[in-house]
Amino acid sequence: MNNYLIPANTKRGKLILGWFRPFDLALFGTGVFLTIVLLAFLPVGEIWVTLLILSPALITGFLVLPVPYYHNMMNIIVEAFEFYTHDQTYKWKGWCYRDGSIKGKK
Repeated sequence: MNNYLIPANTKRGKLILGWFRPFDLALFGTGVFLTIVLLAFLPVGEIWVTLLILSPALITGFLVLPVPYYHNMMNIIVEAFEFYTHDQTYKWKGWCYRDGSIKGKK
């Protein structure tokens, strides 16, 4: 009857709250801490200053935002950077891998 048992995502059990690695929480905590320090010491008079002060928490919050099929936004950005900056070499392992010729033609 084609009944397949697909196990649940086993990596989620290793994550904090099922979503975050310790590094993710440390990164977000650092951004929030920096935002709180900036709020304490800088005057919040204009909108652009407020956005500048809130930017560490907003940026780190965006980076640790969970995304389907990836871990988080930081993971997507790192993988895209590696894809575009590293050489893409693919080793041929098809039906004529051993001799390098098409079968029947030598």
